[in-house]
Amino acid sequence: MSALHKFQHHHSTLRMSTAYKKIINGWAMYDWANSAYNLVITSTIFPAYYDAITSLKDSNGIITSHKVIFLGKEFESASLYNYSLALAYLIIALISPILSSIADYKGNKKSFMKFFCYLGGVACCVLYWFNKSTLTLGIVCSILAAVGYCGSLVFYNSYLPEIAEDKDQDDVSAKGFAYGYIGSVILQIICFFFVLKPDWFGIKDDSFPARLSFLLVGLWWMGFAQITFSRLPKGKPLGHDIKHSVLTNGFHELKKVWQQAKELPVLKRFLGAFFFYSMGVQTVMLAATLFGSQVLHMETSKLIICILLIQIVAIAGAYIMAKLSDMFGNFKVLMFVVLIWIGACIGAYFTTSEIEFYILACIVGLVMGGIQSLSRSTYAKAMPETKDTASFFSFYDVTEKIAIVFGMFSFGYIQELTGNMRNSIIALVLFFIAGLILLFFTLQKQKATLKTV
Repeated sequence: MSALHKFQHHHSTLRMSTAYKKIINGWAMYDWANSAYNLVITSTIFPAYYDAITSLKDSNGIITSHKVIFLGKEFESASLYNYSLALAYLIIALISPILSSIADYKGNKKSFMKFFCYLGGVACCVLYWFNKSTLTLGIVCSILAAVGYCGSLVFYNSYLPEIAEDKDQDDVSAKGFAYGYIGSVILQIICFFFVLKPDWFGIKDDSFPARLSFLLVGLWWMGFAQITFSRLPKGKPLGHDIKHSVLTNGFHELKKVWQQAKELPVLKRFLGAFFFYSMGVQTVMLAATLFGSQVLHMETSKLIICILLIQIVAIAGAYIMAKLSDMFGNFKVLMFVVLIWIGACIGAYFTTSEIEFYILACIVGLVMGGIQSLSRSTYAKAMPETKDTASFFSFYDVTEKIAIVFGMFSFGYIQELTGNMRNSIIALVLFFIAGLILLFFTLQKQKATLKTV
């Protein structure tokens, strides 16, 4: 880079810093807006409501079957739910390269972010009409909500290297996750009262509190997102023509990102580590509620409290890990966090009581926010200086989504094969160990690279 370009880049960074607080807080507010979906729809009320309306009971109230008919085929309700989530992740993994490429070239990533935000938000609102007779509507809307959530995050994450200097990215990323946990917990508590104490509000319909929660999530998501959309910059086009068609150019961009990553040994090794430990992290997060209900036979209210506990602890975890990364470096802290995840998985295998599950939940919460926040900022730091930020973060998100699909599939397959969910959890240790080993090699390569500079 020439001296002039260095000065211009430095000067533009300084200009961004003059509006630093307003822009950063506006960016972080999107985490506040959309994390309610992740907590209420993905983790707590929706899975519990889905299980309740898809369970067949006898005259004594004992569950006799979880079979459901969807599109003319019979499924186990839990399997159908997992398949629908996997399909959503596959959809976003396929379309995000196309969309992020268009966003980079056209400079309209905020427009795409808005589209996916409204897609997810409206889908959540429509879930208000999900009941026993509208299973297809519920499944389709849950898929669309997941696509909206994941799709908007592709463009949300790609703003990070544009709005924060390298030295601030850990703290900014942590702020986003912290805002997300706080916002989602506030709405979860509001919904919690409707679900657990409907008589306080004169509610007679048992299904109404959960369906109201879905409506509130959609309105919360779209409403608070307006703060973000009013503050984030629109983005600038790259200034050169697309070399391929709109449908294929994104995949060429993805290939181009991979070609660049292969020339950056630290980034390449980190992506490998991220893929493997994400298989473990995301699967544990998605399966925690099922483990508590099916293995430990915990009540829904206790599970919701437990998930809330995880969110609250994760607020502190995101900030603690950011501070530790300032002291010891990102890769060392990530290795430490992955070691804790390995311990948590081993602990889950031997967990037999609710109190042990609560303790485990606190540990998971502490490292959950930390590993997500640090992973995002570490990737942003390891990226080369480029205007193709959406394409690079599309690659990051595709890596994570494919990891989730593999993780969920292996979790379900091992449970089916062995008949014991505990075996599925201990098997996740292998993913974390692979991630830990690759993080170690990444750290060594980083040290070697610094020595040669």
